[in-house]
Amino acid sequence: MIRRERKSRKLRGRSRSMGWGRVGQHRKAGARGGKGAAGLDKHKWTWTIKYAPHWYGKRGFLPRRELASYERQAMNVGDLAEVVEKMKMSGNYQQEEGLIVVDLSSMGVEKLLGEGEISTAVKVIVPQASESAVKKIESVGGKVVLSQAQG
Repeated sequence: MIRRERKSRKLRGRSRSMGWGRVGQHRKAGARGGKGAAGLDKHKWTWTIKYAPHWYGKRGFLPRRELASYERQAMNVGDLAEVVEKMKMSGNYQQEEGLIVVDLSSMGVEKLLGEGEISTAVKVIVPQASESAVKKIESVGGKVVLSQAQG
């Protein structure tokens, strides 16, 4: 420890006030700007920014009402037909048993729904599919493979 920073250097004279005056200077909570967290958004704001930047603001778990309103990522058969056409145009697709393979689970789609029409025979890999979607794809000679849902 550096000698000039020792407490004994500050407490010169060994008097009752130790050089800080007669009536209570350097004593109570007023000397530190209030007790506890007082003044963190006022006169101690620079301390807050430097040492406790996340003191203010919300964090934590989602309330139950927000969890209940979670919606699955779904795709309709009509949208699937558009995806297949784009794959054909770009030439970037795989084939198995003469069917174009479309892995919807890798695209983030959790369920295939039956709205719309499809004219191309495809093999679709998806966690869930509605009955009408499966019927439409099988009616044109395609296949639906239900994969295990993640989570």
